[in-house]
Amino acid sequence: MISIKNILHLLIVNFLGQSPIWYKITIVSFLVINPLLFYFVSPFVAGWVVLVQFIFTLACALKCYPLQPGGLLAIEAMIIGLTNPHTVYHEVLANIPTLLLLIFMVAAIYFIKDVLFIAMTKLFLAIRKKYILSLLFCSICACLSAFLDALTLVAIAIAVCFNFYAIYYRVEGNSGNEEEMEEFRGYLRNLIIHGTVGTIMGGTMTLVGEPQNIMIADKMGWSFTQFFSHCSIVSVPTAIAGLIVCFLLEFFRLPGFRYQMPERARELILKDYKKKIHEMTAQNFYVYAIQIIVLILLVFALAFHVAEVGLIGIGLIVVVTTFTGLTKEHDIGVAFTNAMPFAVLIVVFFAILGVAHEQHLVTPLANWVFTFEGQMRLLALFFVNGTLSFVSDSVFIATVFVNEVESVYAGGMAAISQEDYEKLGVVVNMGTNIPSMATPNGHAALLFLLTSSLAPLLKLSYFQMFKLTLPYTIVMTITGALAIYFYL
Repeated sequence: MISIKNILHLLIVNFLGQSPIWYKITIVSFLVINPLLFYFVSPFVAGWVVLVQFIFTLACALKCYPLQPGGLLAIEAMIIGLTNPHTVYHEVLANIPTLLLLIFMVAAIYFIKDVLFIAMTKLFLAIRKKYILSLLFCSICACLSAFLDALTLVAIAIAVCFNFYAIYYRVEGNSGNEEEMEEFRGYLRNLIIHGTVGTIMGGTMTLVGEPQNIMIADKMGWSFTQFFSHCSIVSVPTAIAGLIVCFLLEFFRLPGFRYQMPERARELILKDYKKKIHEMTAQNFYVYAIQIIVLILLVFALAFHVAEVGLIGIGLIVVVTTFTGLTKEHDIGVAFTNAMPFAVLIVVFFAILGVAHEQHLVTPLANWVFTFEGQMRLLALFFVNGTLSFVSDSVFIATVFVNEVESVYAGGMAAISQEDYEKLGVVVNMGTNIPSMATPNGHAALLFLLTSSLAPLLKLSYFQMFKLTLPYTIVMTITGALAIYFYL
């Protein structure tokens, strides 16, 4: 017969699975504290606490996937009244393009990963000096992300690095050579960070680079070329500064970037590459040819924004699977295993943003920014929305501030000219795109990387990402601030 003691034991064991006991106690404490803060202190304070708690679950993503603890916080927030299902649903609807992208475009990359892996392997093997490879990788990601989607590029980079790791681990995983294994992990960790930061650099420059860019351009009435013209005063020097940082980090092998590819890893990857080329059949060649054709079509479709990114992803899946004979349900379903957990987590994130929206968590700071005038207002806006972006989410903060700017321009508490209005639009773009790289929750590309299947393999934790992106964050933020103050 099952006793109450046994039930309690099973509850403790199964609650959040294999997470450490201290982590389980912490999450339970959060769930107890939040209603007390809501009813006995204030909903505003409780809202900020819930936001910080959710960031904590992201920071401990390697202890427990953030979906479960973050989901519990979101459910409780709706129960006690910090937000409501209608607001959460509205947040989801407003972010449907992002969800479509995560579900379908990320899955679509699975069907063209073979040819991408061949191409990237050739590049990795051709360039032995890590500082040159890192700079090239960062530059390519920056250029492509100005026209393509950052999450798509990060998904490609993750797939390539995952394959490299799998090749090495398959042979050397049980050899006991942990020092060499850690060296290879560090090498891949550095490259994936350089590439992800590169997507952020390029994403600031064009209308299609980041989700908030489209929204800002719409509010300002800017075309594709007008967006670049207005933002390039800040975005170009900031990107150049970022590329310089990339080179210096690797050339001088600064802390966190001292890892090199072990010769054994290079030999195994080269051997695998030669084997694939040698054993290539007519079927393999045909599949690669189809993937190349579809990849070219994908680049043009994304560059000219012929449809929402997620819908383009569906088209890619249909075309590739049709012409490569992948017609079984399992053949298609396996592609979604990496995309779906993150898509669900993003919905939970929208629920937390619903709390910020309902409780007007950032409104006092937005109002405070407009008490300044001239260049000091621009700097205040840059640093405030930048700080809030890496605390919460860049797209959400951009939405709040661009709406505040629009209301002020329409005749709010401080009338501003058309020129001032456009300058503020540039600052919202740069403030939410650059400082947000400080933390994974600030930028979708970094969050996607943190919660990917690659992160635990490379021991890429929240704080590890924070440390690796910190040099970029500091230099690029300072460069952006100087460009805003002196040239905007």
